[in-house]
Amino acid sequence: MSELSGWKSRILAVTAVVAMALAPLPAKAVESNDPIKIALFDWTSVNLNARILGDILEKLGYTVEYPTGDYLSSLTTGLTNGDITVGMEYWDTTAGEAMKASDATGQTEKLGMLGPKAKEEWWYPLYMKEKCPGLPNWEALKDPKCAEAFSTPETAPNGRYLGGPVTWEGFDDERVVALNLPFTVIHAGTDAAMFAELDSAYQRKAPIMLWIYSPHWAPAKYEGEWVQFPEYSPECYSDPKAGVNPDKAYDCGKPHGEIWKYAWGGMKDKWPVAYKVAKNYQIDTNELNAMSGQVDLDGKTIEEVAAAWVAANEPKWRAWAQ
Repeated sequence: MSELSGWKSRILAVTAVVAMALAPLPAKAVESNDPIKIALFDWTSVNLNARILGDILEKLGYTVEYPTGDYLSSLTTGLTNGDITVGMEYWDTTAGEAMKASDATGQTEKLGMLGPKAKEEWWYPLYMKEKCPGLPNWEALKDPKCAEAFSTPETAPNGRYLGGPVTWEGFDDERVVALNLPFTVIHAGTDAAMFAELDSAYQRKAPIMLWIYSPHWAPAKYEGEWVQFPEYSPECYSDPKAGVNPDKAYDCGKPHGEIWKYAWGGMKDKWPVAYKVAKNYQIDTNELNAMSGQVDLDGKTIEEVAAAWVAANEPKWRAWAQ
């Protein structure tokens, strides 16, 4: 064999190895053809993460379905009985108690942290500070003039607080009572409606106080501040005597913390490679914020944004499956 032929043979061999490494897993490596069910909820980032994971698993040969679930009850019903296989975002800020209840069943598994840190709280545009100069201190909201500055015809003279969908909980109604705030809580029907209202108010410099969370594109797009409530503690939510109001619980701010992934307890044995991918899956905060903005601001679909991420990050997610 000539030296040139030898080189050609070696090049062909290397090419074949690379092709095998990047090819979908053969059918025999897919442990079960039953669908892996990844939950969709009612905000953009969680559905982006669900679709990214789903696209990865489909490229590895799995069948994937996307049931729409209720955020909190999915932890204690859907994931415990296998109606949902994976949930990609459970926030310490709102799902702490539901996660404890889910853990206690022994039928689910906390897969680890998603990556971004969770923050959710009352938020206002910076232009409102002129009308309520004591902000961001929460006690400024007790001033009737400050509350009226945040009012609308439906709530006047009380201020209006736009909370998230009721399924998110968050205890804002209880917080208003416990801290004796002259505000009326109005719950947005959907995540999209809440941020559409923010955008409209911001463009007009109209009064608005609402629930803003991070990771999200909104804190980067709009100039504003979170209200500084008394620091959260678990006792504040469970024991009225623990906070600033000795007669009421929830007299503090929302908790901060991590965002967790959860799986049905049987996933590890039924789909071990898919389980490994879900467990290893992580996303960068800035990356997630940018993708959410592509959907909510630029009009792209969740499916096309997720597919672009999967195409651009193949070496990363291939490693998750190893």
